[in-house]
Amino acid sequence: MPTSTNAPRPDRDNQELRLAILLLALALGLMATAAAVYLALVHPSVAEPLGVGAAVLGALTSGAALIVRVLRQRR
Repeated sequence: MPTSTNAPRPDRDNQELRLAILLLALALGLMATAAAVYLALVHPSVAEPLGVGAAVLGALTSGAALIVRVLRQRR
C-alpha cells in the first residue's frame, strides 16, 4: 500500500523546543529544591512552612499532570 504524501509529518523543530523547555523547567525545579533545602538547613524555623509549601507545590504539579493527560487523550 503506497504511503500518502498528504499525511502530516511531526514537526521536528517543535519537538526540540519542547525538549529544551522541559530541560529548563527541570533545571529550575532542581535549583528551587536545592535552595529550599539549604534554607531549611540554615534556618530551621522555616522548615515547617517549607513543608506546607512543598505539599501545595506537589498538589499543583499533580493537577497539572492530570490536565495534560486529559488534553492529550482528546487529540
